[in-house]
Formats: sequence, structure tokens, C-alpha cells
Amino acid sequence: MKKHYWRLPEKIDEVLPPAARQLEILRRQVLDIFHSWGYDYILPPLIEYLDSLLAGSSRDLELQTFKSVDLLSGRMLGVRPDITCQAARIDANSIPTQGTQRLCYAGSVMHANPTGVGRTRNPLLAGAELFGSGVIDADAEILNLMVEVLHAAKVAAPIVELGHVGIYRALIADLSLNAIDERELFDAVQMKSPGDIEQSLARIRGDRGRAELLMRLTQQIGDPSVLAGARRDLAGAPAGVAAALDDLEVLLDLIHQNPRGVDIRMDLSELAGYGYHTGIVFAAYSEQFGRSVARGGRYDAIGEVYGRARPATGFDINLKSLAATGLSREPRTRVPTLAGLSQRQRESLNEMVNQLRKQGKRVVTQLGDDAFPLEPGDQTVKWLDGEWHIHEVRHESESDHG
Repeated sequence: MKKHYWRLPEKIDEVLPPAARQLEILRRQVLDIFHSWGYDYILPPLIEYLDSLLAGSSRDLELQTFKSVDLLSGRMLGVRPDITCQAARIDANSIPTQGTQRLCYAGSVMHANPTGVGRTRNPLLAGAELFGSGVIDADAEILNLMVEVLHAAKVAAPIVELGHVGIYRALIADLSLNAIDERELFDAVQMKSPGDIEQSLARIRGDRGRAELLMRLTQQIGDPSVLAGARRDLAGAPAGVAAALDDLEVLLDLIHQNPRGVDIRMDLSELAGYGYHTGIVFAAYSEQFGRSVARGGRYDAIGEVYGRARPATGFDINLKSLAATGLSREPRTRVPTLAGLSQRQRESLNEMVNQLRKQGKRVVTQLGDDAFPLEPGDQTVKWLDGEWHIHEVRHESESDHG
């Protein structure tokens, strides 16, 4: 059987020109934004001991982790599926501080399984994490920072969807669910299926009133006015529900003070990241994409397993999906080989090339008789009247090798 050594594993991709350069430009832009907001850049390792890498993470992340045995220590290693837990470890142990700490990153992660149709298993994530502050202002800062990144990436008409996992947690807190029952009820709420919610609660002897509240929760979707309806529809719920709604109202006031042309929507039964999120959660969407382009939220106390339980909030975004849109080709300036040129021509040509490159131009030297197809927007240089002149290619037929 013939082996195809050039094939990549399923859902593992490589980034080729010109997308690779566009991706790197976007990565630099995003990191510059993080820097301007006071976030310090970190470079965690791609692999860590498995118990450290997954400490405090959700079951879903554990299932997404590639695992191997370390030949040096004999311990289990994991290839990171996420960078948030690594940032929490760094905040807790590598650079502990008593005050607020802002960390950011941009790096590849690996997923054992695709997280959705058409999604790569090796995304390039950029993210920002804010540790040490439990006030809603911190959530607003992270949310506004995410929006600025979306605008820098030219995401068209972004929609930000807000939720709060504290509402659902408060509604099920006294039901004494085992892991299987909790997962079944969670799935029913995520599917927004009243019949499945009723059936799940009936099996675990949950009261009819609680089932009604959970079914009403799945209907709290729409613009920010949903919050007023939620207070009415969820009246009589445990106190944690009202506190979560208060948090969302404060957040809306704070982000409206920094308008960025974003459509704010509410979905109070959205529980993405439920395994470790503890408060406000959010996701960004756009018609350019068939799925969320960024996600984040509050995950207090995740650092407890590393020795420091601290408030925390953050977000991450897959730069690969953003860089794949609106690709543009960069024009080149082609210069002839130095062979056969006079000393004066070579010196003058080298001086021109150095100046063009200092200006940020892309200059490529033709090697011998190699094919060098030119496209509209490219440039060539020609020796005329004792000096070099730049000529722009306006049509594909203009591929003069002079």
C-alpha cells in the first residue's frame, strides 16, 4: 500500500501564504492591543504534566486533551487544549501578586476532537485573563477588550451574547443531583426542551415549581429588556437568581458607557463553559461566521488547585478563523539578477532595494532564468537613461523580464 507522507491528520491544518502572514499580522495587532490595555504577555509551554494542566478545568477539556507518557519522569503529559488554566497557574505560582494581575497570550492549542463542524483541531488562541478582581468593572473591561479585538480584526457587525451561569446554578443548587442527573438536566436546558426538562426533574423527584422556573429560564432570550421580564418570570426563585440579574444590569450600564457599535443580546440559559465558569459569560458572533468567534466569562477560584483561590475573568479568540477572512495579496517588486550588470548598475540597484525594504516593501530578486509570473499591482525595475526606474504591472500580460 502506497504511503502518502504529505497527508495531515484529520482536522489538523497548516497555514500557507498569504494566510500565514495575515495571521501573524493579526496576532501582532491583537498583542499590541492587549499591551496597550496593560496586559502582560506570557508564553506557557505547549505540554505540561497532565495533573497540572487539567487542574480546575472541566471534564470537556479533559476529553479534548492529547496524553502521553514523559520518557524522562514516567509521569503523564498533556498537550494543552486551552491556555486559561496555564494562565491561572502562572498567576498563582510563577508570578504571584496581591493585587490585580493582567495576563495575555497567543499560542497554538491541540484538541483531540473537533469542537464543531468545520473546526480545526489546532486553533491559534489569543486571550486575556484578569486575576484578583471580583467587581463587575473587571468583567466590563474584559468584554470591552474583546470588542476592541473584534473591531481590529474587522469582524463585521459583531453581536455579543450575555448570560450568567449563576442563575442556573441557583435554580439547581438544592436538588442534590448526582453527576448523571446533573448532566441530563444540563443537556435538556441547553436544548431548551421543556419536555426533556420536565422528564428529567420528574425522574429525580424535582418539584413542579422548579421545572416551571427552568422552562421559563430557557425563554429568556432577546435584547437587554429581557432582564425585566426575567425578574418577573423567575419571581420566587432562590436569591442567587436575583443577584445574578443584578450583576448583568450593572454590566450593561458599564459597557454602554463605552459604545462600540455592538449589538448586545441576552440568553440567560446559555451555559457554555459551565464546568468552570462561575458568573457572567459571553460570546461574540457575526454573520461572517457560522459560529462564535470569541468566548469568555468569569471563573472565580480556578486557581485554588494551584494554591491561590482568586477572582478571575477572561476571554479567548481563535485567530485562525479571523485571519481566514478578507485575505489580500501583497504586491511585490521584482528586481533582476545582478549577473551581467555593471558595477555602477549593481551598486545603484542594491541601494534602491535597501531603500524599498526599509519602506516595508516586498522585494524579490529574480534568480537566473527562473519563472517569475507577475500580477497586477506588482512592480518591476528597469535600467533607463542611466538609472533604475520602477514600473507597475497593470495587466497580467505585462510580465516583462527586463
